[in-house]
Amino acid sequence: MKFSSVILLLATAAAPAAAFNMQPSTFVRKSSVSSSTTLFAEVSIAMIKELREETGAGMMDCKKALITADGSVEEATAALRKAGLAKADKKASRVAAEGKVVAASSGGRSVVIEVNCETDFVAKDSGFLGFCEKVAGAALAIDGENVDALMSSDLEGQSVEDTRAALVSKIGENIQVRRVVEIGSSSTTSGAYVHMGKIGVLVELEGGSEEVAQNVAMHVAAMDPLYATKEDVPAEDLEKERAILTAQVEDSGKPANIIEKMVEGRLRKYLEEKCLVSQTYVKTNDKTVEEYLSQNDAKMLGFKRITVGEGIEKKTDDFAAEVAAMAGGN
Repeated sequence: MKFSSVILLLATAAAPAAAFNMQPSTFVRKSSVSSSTTLFAEVSIAMIKELREETGAGMMDCKKALITADGSVEEATAALRKAGLAKADKKASRVAAEGKVVAASSGGRSVVIEVNCETDFVAKDSGFLGFCEKVAGAALAIDGENVDALMSSDLEGQSVEDTRAALVSKIGENIQVRRVVEIGSSSTTSGAYVHMGKIGVLVELEGGSEEVAQNVAMHVAAMDPLYATKEDVPAEDLEKERAILTAQVEDSGKPANIIEKMVEGRLRKYLEEKCLVSQTYVKTNDKTVEEYLSQNDAKMLGFKRITVGEGIEKKTDDFAAEVAAMAGGN
């Protein structure tokens, strides 16, 4: 599209603004009743502030609601509440791939929850972050990893779901509690680590301490091992890797018994790299994770690791296409 066409489009979109006469602290709507009579609904900054504090809605939404309600704060409040619920349902279809992971631990059990929103800006909002912390606390009060059970659980006098819907109306973005992950029990030791609000790790140990579990969780966040121990590697994954390694050396011209030793040696190295306990412990770089655990009277039982937005297909906006569609009247 030519630059001149874009300018014309933007000018056309801005034309309705002429219907509003702006004064220092008021917004005025002209409503034509007859050719000779005009009604004015004045909306002051104080009224907008009052409505915003009452509903938590955005400033522009408050202004528009007051103008539509001819300055009645009561009617504007009712309209915003109705619109807020409608918006929450509508926003649920929008892609929410940003967000935060938050962890909580108590009595040998640890949980990490993922809450998604649409933008990184909202992911840093204090209201959103406060909601995430409260949901993590609520997750400790339920058994298992059932999100539906979490959403129907109590959160300061109302359900987690009702709290989420209210936050959607206030912030204006789709917000979803995507998953809850747990580990540990009263008879084991667990620890949690969250890196930059984006990666969450839970570790369960036999023996040791919560601090040791947290240190290992930090290692997992950094190194992203596939398995806890070599015993955790599925047989089919092991055979698949063995087949790949065999294919890499079968044309070397070496005897079959030598090839077999080469493959097994490379397979051991692969397992050392991919299994948590055989990796070099990142905090000291002078021992393996298994050796670190042994020094602290602990044994690895398992871990879980999640990353914000993994598996969610993010929407890619095409601004040029949107402008072209607007120009075509779509």
